[in-house]
Amino acid sequence: MANPSFDIVSQVDLQEVTNAVDQAKREIQNRYDFKGTTSEISIDKTALSIRLVADDEMTLDKIIDVLLTKLLKRAVPVKSMVYGSTEHSGKVVRKDISIQQGISKDNCKKITQFIKKTNLKVQAQIMDEQVRVSGKKKDDLQSVMAQLKDEDFEFDIQFVNYR
Repeated sequence: MANPSFDIVSQVDLQEVTNAVDQAKREIQNRYDFKGTTSEISIDKTALSIRLVADDEMTLDKIIDVLLTKLLKRAVPVKSMVYGSTEHSGKVVRKDISIQQGISKDNCKKITQFIKKTNLKVQAQIMDEQVRVSGKKKDDLQSVMAQLKDEDFEFDIQFVNYR
């Protein structure tokens, strides 16, 4: 029988992101403090990004607040949103937020180094955009999961394929 294992991934349900963006759009259209301003949110599913457009930085911050509230209500991890720089062009301000799918090589290395520091008898190996952790005892794997949950990485992680 194979050793027990699980995978560490970073995945976002794009349907939930789309729903959150649609809800945020509706709220922005209906809210009084956005009336008469340029306030737009759009999602690009192929590029995995959300574009925000506003008159000024203050309005942009309000749009981000509305969006984050909707994402949180739909259980979308906000750590998986990577903010681009704010672009000023003419009378509008633009910001792109990319949606992280998968774990970058650097972040995979951070996870494997963290797992090695736990001194548990488990092996961590990088597989594309995820990390597989295996060991002889399920208790060790559960301990690694608990420690990873407690560690505050700057990116979001989930555990899948636990067997």
